[in-house]
Amino acid sequence: MTIDAKGKYFQTLNREIKECADGEIIIDNCNGQRYIGSGLENKTVKINGVPGNALGSYLDKCDIYVNGNAQDATGDTMNGGRIFIYGNSGDATGYAMRGGTIYIKGNVGYRAGVHIKSYKEYKPVIVVGGKAGNFLGEYQAGGVIIVLNLNKEARAADDFIANGMHGGEIYIRTENAESLHLSERLIHKKADKKDFEKISFYLGEFCNAFGYNYNDVVKGAFIKITPDTQNPYKQLYVNN
Repeated sequence: MTIDAKGKYFQTLNREIKECADGEIIIDNCNGQRYIGSGLENKTVKINGVPGNALGSYLDKCDIYVNGNAQDATGDTMNGGRIFIYGNSGDATGYAMRGGTIYIKGNVGYRAGVHIKSYKEYKPVIVVGGKAGNFLGEYQAGGVIIVLNLNKEARAADDFIANGMHGGEIYIRTENAESLHLSERLIHKKADKKDFEKISFYLGEFCNAFGYNYNDVVKGAFIKITPDTQNPYKQLYVNN
């Protein structure tokens, strides 16, 4: 089914999506409508245009493809499924994700992956083809964030990377770890063979979706970032 979103109020559009019995839905002329795919299950949604905030919030068992840019809070509290963005994504992408995968061909704004967490078999993953803004992985508690910097910017991610991080992993493709300005509370090292085994599936899906050569992508050096303790705030408080 194809839905023309031109001039359509976001609640009307979302009602049509949820009431549609088809397994695949194409949305044309999308222009900022919010909450598309919120809580959606067992469908494939292809969006032509720019969806508004909270695309795919609470998403579960559903694939969303965006042939354009996405605004803020894409994948907010996402449970499962996949979101593919063929442009850039705004601030707070993947906010509080609990599962599923978000693939972004271009850049991502501030606070990507803020508060993402893992639970049992659920592990959220965000893969960014370009660079990331400030506060990447802020308060990260689990899951994986990968930044590829395929456009070879001077800095793959801006300031305050993994601020307050206490779980999970961040992989950044860069030859210059010093350019990341990492906190002393973080551990960083060059990713090894075992690390690549963890992320190779996601790199493969990214390359297949966006037309990159896998061998070219993994050729560069990757820095793995993890927290230095499971309780990064201990030194800030007095024992009672």
